[in-house]
Amino acid sequence: QVQLVESGGGLVQPGGSLGLSCAASGSIFSIGVMGWYRMASGKQRELVAITTSGGRINYADSVKGRFTISRDNVKNTVYLQMNSLKSEDTAVYYCHAMRNGIVYWGKGTLVTVSA
Repeated sequence: QVQLVESGGGLVQPGGSLGLSCAASGSIFSIGVMGWYRMASGKQRELVAITTSGGRINYADSVKGRFTISRDNVKNTVYLQMNSLKSEDTAVYYCHAMRNGIVYWGKGTLVTVSA
């Protein structure tokens, strides 16, 4: 089992910045993919950014150039730095990890972008 705990959500004004972190614990050996998804009210959960243990990174087109994902394999933590935030970035952000073909999710952290 892998446990994922997110932190860093909150309220930010449009154009502002916010950072999220997600710490993995439990059976963390061989965690491959880690990353972030989000789900806005009334919409399906969507990919934001993911990174593999080998360093490959994918971003959703909607966040390219504004969000940066990073990963600390020693601390078993993945980060998401979000800049130039827009109202449409408002959502619950979920940490995601995959180990041996099994997907794990955090409980989510709310990010609200509003004036």
